[in-house]
Amino acid sequence: MAALVTKDAPIKWAQRKDSLYITIDVRDLTEEKIVLTADKLSFSGKSGGDDYAAELEFLHEVDPDTSTQKVLSRSVQMHIMKKDEDADYWVRLLKDKNLEKGKVKIDWDKYVDEDEEAGGFDTSNLEGGSGMGGMPPGMGGMPPGMGGMPGMGGPGGMDMASMMAGMGGGAGGPGGPGGGMDMAAMQQMMAQMGGGAGGMPPGMGGMPGMGGMPGMDDMGGEDSDDDELPDLDDDDSENVD
Repeated sequence: MAALVTKDAPIKWAQRKDSLYITIDVRDLTEEKIVLTADKLSFSGKSGGDDYAAELEFLHEVDPDTSTQKVLSRSVQMHIMKKDEDADYWVRLLKDKNLEKGKVKIDWDKYVDEDEEAGGFDTSNLEGGSGMGGMPPGMGGMPPGMGGMPGMGGPGGMDMASMMAGMGGGAGGPGGPGGGMDMAAMQQMMAQMGGGAGGMPPGMGGMPGMGGMPGMDDMGGEDSDDDELPDLDDDDSENVD
């Protein structure tokens, strides 16, 4: 069985003073691998049963950490930032002039002369794309468990709508015209929030309107009835038979 031949991926490029725009013209790409370093772009992938690859050593250094890419149905598009954004236009893309002649073409749809540059590239095709700087796992979004505050309902975080509804405040919110807080609902809410020492999460003591809610004066604290009992006179206690 004859070995599969890897084809050169068609490459187009254009530039602005601060960046490059590279397009790999391979449709319906699968199993793609794209690695960008400061001086090189490596690509491989499959399309229509064929293997494609490209190895581009740049004329000057680029900045992978601020570059972006997106795999589209018709191509792979990359906006690659130059390391020196204030330098003159590159005279070519690759370090090897002879290699560039056979593997890289000018993207005339995006090309402008250096003295005619009026702005950066249109990067609308890259919306939702990914970075190319090798960010650690999890950096694309919030780490697991960050959906809610610690101790406020577990990994799912606090459901604020349910909390407000349980407070009985309705559209008026805590202390509003909804008629005050339902104490049984609040106790259930506190249990769902993970409790902890005292039950209330940090900052709940300072919520606006909480001090004026019906029933809030009875939560915790010492019994104030003892302060209202009259003191027995010493003389009365001595005259008891």
